[in-house]
Amino acid sequence: MPGIGAASVAVLLAELPELGKLDRRRVAALVGVAPLNRDSGQMRGQRAIWGGRADVRRPLYMATLVAVRHNPVVRLYYERLLAAGKRKKVALVAAMRKLLTMLNAIAKQGSQWNPALHHA
Repeated sequence: MPGIGAASVAVLLAELPELGKLDRRRVAALVGVAPLNRDSGQMRGQRAIWGGRADVRRPLYMATLVAVRHNPVVRLYYERLLAAGKRKKVALVAAMRKLLTMLNAIAKQGSQWNPALHHA
């Protein structure tokens, strides 16, 4: 997959053995890229990512930076979020989750990367 290199694959295989065994929401929460709420009193509406496995999140962030430039599916998704008015960091985290979801689907099916199967 464009954007995923040997180092990213090594970290994903070593630190995330559940990849391909869980659904997309649980994998995103396990890595820590799922938006979680912390609503209390007057503070409402802002969501943040926290928790999860930081050892997986760091290389996934770097892989997403590369994928935004070289992977057409992730690039279209990222640009669509920016056009909708999202901040760059928010759009990048959403692209991280999209990339992780695609990797989870590939691992679950045991297939190769095919951009026609993944939509932005």
